[in-house]
Amino acid sequence: MTRRLAQVAKKVGVSEATVSRVLNGKPGVSEATRQSVLTALDVLGYERPTQLRGERARLVGLVLPELQNPIFPAFAEVIGGALAQQGLTPVLCTQTKGGVSEADYVELLLQQQVSGVVFAGGLFAQADAPHEHYRLLAERRIPVVLVNAAIEGLDFPCVACDDAVAVEQSWRHLVSLGHERIGLVLGPTDHIPSRRKLASAERTAKALGSALRPEFVERSMFSLEGGQAAASRLLERGVTGIVCASDPLALGAVRAARRRGLSVPGDVSVVGYDDSAFMTCTEPPLTTVRQPIEAMGRAAVELLATQIDGSDVPHSELLFEPELVVRGSTAQAAGA
Repeated sequence: MTRRLAQVAKKVGVSEATVSRVLNGKPGVSEATRQSVLTALDVLGYERPTQLRGERARLVGLVLPELQNPIFPAFAEVIGGALAQQGLTPVLCTQTKGGVSEADYVELLLQQQVSGVVFAGGLFAQADAPHEHYRLLAERRIPVVLVNAAIEGLDFPCVACDDAVAVEQSWRHLVSLGHERIGLVLGPTDHIPSRRKLASAERTAKALGSALRPEFVERSMFSLEGGQAAASRLLERGVTGIVCASDPLALGAVRAARRRGLSVPGDVSVVGYDDSAFMTCTEPPLTTVRQPIEAMGRAAVELLATQIDGSDVPHSELLFEPELVVRGSTAQAAGA
């Protein structure tokens, strides 16, 4: 019982005494705090006290494109915790290849009469993907928040990291180390964040007195294997620095260099994007651009909760500033 009180109290950010008052039905606790404690019980897998079981928690769909990339579990942890503090219960919906689609999840969530939906990455960022299920949510007036850059025409509040700034930071870092042949590993051509990254690389290269060569841009699926294949092609063309659109892509680039007998960072410098879990534990530790996950996740939940409470929020993009974290995968260019 003591352990349960401590876990719930930590999750909600209140004292164990407050949790005890809620569980025992005692007065002196605000309704918002009471709902947060009950939701935390649900999230942590504890049964509610018998007298409180009739109250069903408000549900919020949390739709993720995958869990293999550590950035998405990180977002899920922050968003799930922030939802619980608002008295909302997250329902995790993760897509798998050949499994339930994003549209299927939306249908299921609508059947569950969810209070709202948070999409942390997904088809809304791909111009050529189907988007009817988003329009269905809009028609039903379900509160929605998107995390990541979205295509034009989806009228939802959006929280995103500034892709343009991220690439500019990475590019200038490599140029400062003497790299002249810099390659890009991006997502598919219809992926909006990748389009922004490409445009930023072109602008930054031009501002620094050079140009981004078309043969130094490769596209890939967001996976370690995809990054390895794309980086292999770039290395064949003689790049000495590689900027990647995700950390798994960057780890694939490191592996591609090693398979060719090259040293990272001695022969090739690699920059990732996200600063997801364990990037300090790779060999070498990965230089990457950090997304402010905590701030972005909490902002997304605040935007959603405000809508659920019936208030209006700006249906625009809230851009967060990234931070370049320099570690061991980048170094002075050979001969520079």
